[in-house]
Order: sequence, then structure tokens, then C-alpha cells
Amino acid sequence: MKKFETIRFEIDTRKVAVITLDRPQYSNAINSTMIAELTRVTGILSTEKDVRACILQGEGVTFCAGGDLTFMRSQMVLEREEIIEEANKITNLLSALDNLPCPLIAKVQGSAYGGGIGLLSVCDIIIAVDDANFALRETLLGLVPATIGPFLLRRIGEAWARQYFFTAKTFDVVIAQRMNLVSRIASSNELQEFVDDEVAQILNCQPQAVTIAKAYAKKLARDPLADSRKYSAELFADRLKSNEAKEAIKQFLSRS
Repeated sequence: MKKFETIRFEIDTRKVAVITLDRPQYSNAINSTMIAELTRVTGILSTEKDVRACILQGEGVTFCAGGDLTFMRSQMVLEREEIIEEANKITNLLSALDNLPCPLIAKVQGSAYGGGIGLLSVCDIIIAVDDANFALRETLLGLVPATIGPFLLRRIGEAWARQYFFTAKTFDVVIAQRMNLVSRIASSNELQEFVDDEVAQILNCQPQAVTIAKAYAKKLARDPLADSRKYSAELFADRLKSNEAKEAIKQFLSRS
């Protein structure tokens, strides 16, 4: 386990990474140190090609309370360009998490607000406990969910964004699932079991294929249709010719 101040990070023997937000006394609120440490970890994961999956979780009763208000207040004395530079550190972190080659699974053991929802918006699979609550509270403070907005809008769509970006109202896990912010709902007793099940499903698949399939899903969603059709045909040919596919199909046919 590597040593950090605001998070914990380890890679187990299965090559499954676990990132734990570790400021429970502050409801895992995001400050400059956490941004820097999470960014450092994404750099490690982007180079660890044999990592099969990553779990993002929080310590304590809250998953993440969003931005640390003390940290944000300290930025008020900065020049506008300096604030923009700090804001870019958050968006760069979210981009790095979004572009992790391995599947990113959120284990949401408690409520998430503001920037915590931003973290969820770049996860592939989100499993939340059934009593979790969510809110974008920025407008209560005279702010808007600006740094997380592009990622969250892509996740939930404009209709949901136009309901929740400006009202600051709290919504429950059922609404979160309807807006695609939560994949599965679990009781507190089931939460780890559900996470383990998702990891097992990933580990049961061919590792290169999983990495490519994740990247392919993002490409399909963000590229023009004509480009995607050409790329899809080429990708199918490349994977069918890959050693991984040849061996996996051979083993499958030998069992049938």
C-alpha cells in the first residue's frame, strides 16, 4: 500500500486496485492535496497495464461531500487566472479518471454531493447503498457545478441537468439510478458482495478485450456515426485476428 495523506491506494494479488478517499472527519471533502494525490494515482494506473479493475470508495459514513469549503475560500484571494488554473486541476483529474484503461467501479457506501458526484460521473459502474443521498449544492453558495458539469451532463443528459444543476435539492438513490448516476442499488450488507460480483465478471473476461471494449464504448458515444462504423469493422477484424481471441475461442470450443 502506497502512503498518502488524504487517500489510500493499493493493488491486490488479483491486480484489482482500490482507491479509498480517506478524510472521514471531513466527510471526504476534496481539497488540493486530495486532487494532487488522486491525480498521482491515475498516473500510476495509466501505466500499470496489468491492472484489471479499480474500485473507488470512501472511508466513513459519507462517500464524498464535494469540495472542501475551507479550500475553496482560500482560493478567493487568488487572481482570476490562478483560480482557472486550480479549476483545471480538477477537470484534468476527472479526465484522467475517465480515461483509465481499466474499468472503474464506484462503491458508494454513503451520500455524495457536488464534486463527489463529479467523481461518480466518470466511473463505469456505480454501486450505491440504498440510503445514499445526492445533491448539487453549489447554487446555495452562489456557485455552479462548473468543473464537474461537462462530465456530469454527459452522464445524465440535459433534461436531468436542467432539473438539478440549479435547485440544490436532494435526491435519493432511486432517482440517481433513473438518471444513470447509479448502476445498482444494494443494502449495506450487500454492498461489498455486489462490488465483488462486478469485479468477478470483469476478471472472467479476457483482459485486453475488456480494455479495448471500454475505450470502444467511449469512442462510439463521442465520435460521428460514419467514423464509428468504419472503426467498428476494423476493430472487429483486429480482435478476431488477435492471439487473445484465438486462444479464448479455442478453449471455449474445446469445452462445448
